[in-house]
Amino acid sequence: MPYDLKELAAISGQPGLYRLVRPARHGVLVESLDAKATRSLAPASNKVSLLSEIGMYTQDSDETLPLTEIFERIHQKHGANIPVSSKSGEGELKEFLADVMPEYDRDRVYLSDIKKLASWYGIVSQHVPYSEASAEEPAAGEPLSTGGVIGETDADPKAAGNPEATK
Repeated sequence: MPYDLKELAAISGQPGLYRLVRPARHGVLVESLDAKATRSLAPASNKVSLLSEIGMYTQDSDETLPLTEIFERIHQKHGANIPVSSKSGEGELKEFLADVMPEYDRDRVYLSDIKKLASWYGIVSQHVPYSEASAEEPAAGEPLSTGGVIGETDADPKAAGNPEATK
């Protein structure tokens, strides 16, 4: 995943994008993705949509393309600066999306969605570092990461207190 969108969210009723800081008693503490990086409380009454869970409709009626994949395609074609903005004309925006995502559903993806995409990509490309997608697999002898949940294996599998040891 080139742009890490797991902690980024759009909040209904508030402009821009936000980084989730931590849950609070009456909502979520967020930090704006702008030059000020102000922290505020997004009340529980506002809808918080994680960017990692947002997708755009494709011509296949059952599928959507995740925003992370769309951002990757935009970065591959245009880099950090895109030729359109949310203020561009309708024709320019539709041509831009058709260039990046030719399979998008022209009936269900509205102009407002394309404007949000252009705006969000501009914000994300400025404030979130791009990291190359890594297709590395662990070496033959290297264990898979367990996120620190599973510790090292016992040197002696028949050690006292080992529930897996056979008697």
